[in-house]
Amino acid sequence: MDCATEVFIEQGYARTQMADVATALGVAKGTLYLYVESKEALFDLVARYADAEPPMPWPPLPVRTPKPGATVKYVRERLAQSGVPPALVKALAQRRTADIRVELEAITRELYEAVARNRRGIKLLDRSARDYPELAALWFEGGRGGLIELLAKYLEDRMRRKLLRPLPDATVAARLLIETVVFWAVHRHWDPHPQTVDESVAKETVVRFVVGALVKE
Repeated sequence: MDCATEVFIEQGYARTQMADVATALGVAKGTLYLYVESKEALFDLVARYADAEPPMPWPPLPVRTPKPGATVKYVRERLAQSGVPPALVKALAQRRTADIRVELEAITRELYEAVARNRRGIKLLDRSARDYPELAALWFEGGRGGLIELLAKYLEDRMRRKLLRPLPDATVAARLLIETVVFWAVHRHWDPHPQTVDESVAKETVVRFVVGALVKE
């Protein structure tokens, strides 16, 4: 599972073949078919198990090819469960803000922690969605696009109420915030020349950076 996930991340969905995973494992291609029926079955499996906590029970082997749309359906359900930080939902529903610094810090921290928890699954989808049109629509337009829209709505409201620094475009600010979080929580772990930094230090630095940049003195 770990090996297949890394091969899909490195090569994307379209380029990855069963032979590539077998080579990475150092086994014969036929050996893989004792465990999974097809590449589609393998990708569905890694999408489900990449960040599963607690570990999911293993299906009967060999794992069968999923029905059409089953992988996309699972990803949609997973995004619905963990797509929007609860602190952001709460902030959007409130008419008053007691402490903007505390509010924004909670949103940024929850976003970082959620992304970090789903690091491998996010990297897998981000790399493979460009080869998988149904996933691309769900991931780029639905998942990421929906989060940007909600975060932009929050930032625009707080800027309008003069609680945050005024910026030319709330949507650009939302995307900048998300991309900063995602780089440090996800993409840096696959950087060919990574900067060595403790995970807790990276998270705290990102949170303080975002809050310090947006909240008025």
